[in-house]
Amino acid sequence: MIYQTIVRIIADGALLPVVLIGAYMLVFKIPKGHRFQAYCRILLAGLTAYLLAKLAATVYQPDPARPFELLGQHAGALYLNNPGFPSDHTLFATAITCAVWFETRNRPISILLASLVVLIAVGRVLALVHTPVDVVFGIIFGLLGSLWYLNSRPVNHKNTSSLH
Repeated sequence: MIYQTIVRIIADGALLPVVLIGAYMLVFKIPKGHRFQAYCRILLAGLTAYLLAKLAATVYQPDPARPFELLGQHAGALYLNNPGFPSDHTLFATAITCAVWFETRNRPISILLASLVVLIAVGRVLALVHTPVDVVFGIIFGLLGSLWYLNSRPVNHKNTSSLH
């Protein structure tokens, strides 16, 4: 019983700090004069990642049943009623992590968020709602969306007075 509770907290609950920390960083740590462009990149990166994931899901589904269904067990975490490829949880967490890294360049927070992404991925697999392939491709599609950030220049967040 305790194992199942821990797995559920990891698989579902670890997404909450990613969202809260990510929101805080993206609202309060991007300089005011740079927010519009940053938010546009974040939106385009997230939409691109999600679109690529959904297009891939229409072309490739490893198995229409989730692992818990194949094993005749109950799901250990929340899930949508779909085959599960790729994992929306890991895609979303990865997209937030990339947004924080590319828009704030805050290394400690980005490492924390990346660690939570790995924890979420492991939790989703342990909860039997995803396979390792599902979570890995969720991360891959989240990273592919971050290609929108490659053309942007990092903002010097310590001294923004010299920026126009």
